Amino acid sequence: MASCAASLLLGLLSFLIVANTASSSSSSGGIRLSIIRKPSADVPVFREAPAFRNGDSCGLQRIHIVMTLDANYLRGTMAAVLSILQHSTCPENMEFHFLWSRFESEVFSSIKSTFPYLNFKVYRFDSNRVRGKISKSIRQALDQPLNYARIYLADIIPSDVKRVIYLDSDLVVVDDIAKLWEVDLEEKVLAAPEYCHANFTNYFSNLFWFDPVLAKTFHGRRPCYFNTGVMVVDVEKWRQGGIAQKVEEWMTVQKQKRIYHLGSLPPFLLVLAGNIKGVNHRWNQHGLGGDNMEGKCRSLHPGPISLLHWSGKGKPWLRLDSRKPCIVDHLWAPYDLYRSSMHALEE
Repeated sequence: MASCAASLLLGLLSFLIVANTASSSSSSGGIRLSIIRKPSADVPVFREAPAFRNGDSCGLQRIHIVMTLDANYLRGTMAAVLSILQHSTCPENMEFHFLWSRFESEVFSSIKSTFPYLNFKVYRFDSNRVRGKISKSIRQALDQPLNYARIYLADIIPSDVKRVIYLDSDLVVVDDIAKLWEVDLEEKVLAAPEYCHANFTNYFSNLFWFDPVLAKTFHGRRPCYFNTGVMVVDVEKWRQGGIAQKVEEWMTVQKQKRIYHLGSLPPFLLVLAGNIKGVNHRWNQHGLGGDNMEGKCRSLHPGPISLLHWSGKGKPWLRLDSRKPCIVDHLWAPYDLYRSSMHALEE
């Protein structure tokens, strides 16, 4: 019995070695045999995405998209990238800029093997930049240093990149993102959907509103809530306006006085709310992950949709895996490139 098991194991190992050898020696124009590879305990395994080609009317303009890169959210990132390429008229014009806090070779390899034709660059975000500046919030995931990397994107990406779209990893785009890219910023540093019906006072503590100096922060502005997971940013104006430094100053105040309860969002609101270019709400159907405490299911808001965003505690891949998905999670599932190690062997 032991001999039989050993023979089966040896046969399996031989098969894997032959498959990997064939993969490494195949040309880019041939059949890709890199489907079977050793799964990592930390990094999920993904199937290869199809190649998406430009339409006849595409020019040479690059659309720059910035996202963070984290093994814990990699499944979401892969789905987001696939959705952008799939719905773009000019997918070859997309250039992705990924920010990560530490080099993870398996994450890098996953992107390369899943999207062999993707134009992307990876940059290191030095988490020491926010060390000692982050205050504990209502949810631990909001306190991760990489969640604050968006503050410094203008310092990290190349200086010749003048405009970027920043996107979170827990979303999918169901429209041509070029439409968002082409929004007229009207001399503003940032464009995003604004939600002026939301109770803006709830984003800050009573200590903030009862402080006679702090309460004047929004004097002369009509501040509205906006979600920092979808932003069109004029990178040059971000640098010239010292936005990163201004956000840091509010983070320092927060350490001293506890003026808000949510991670990196409130300091953005303090600096920019009431002074951004509003974008149609269709570009951020947010809150699909529920609230920050329980992550309960939520329904779609009425109106047209170009982007679905699972902001909040609940993430679609986790709820789908638990066999307890929300209805909206089935809208994310078609973009999921993840497959289990068992599935890898079956293929």
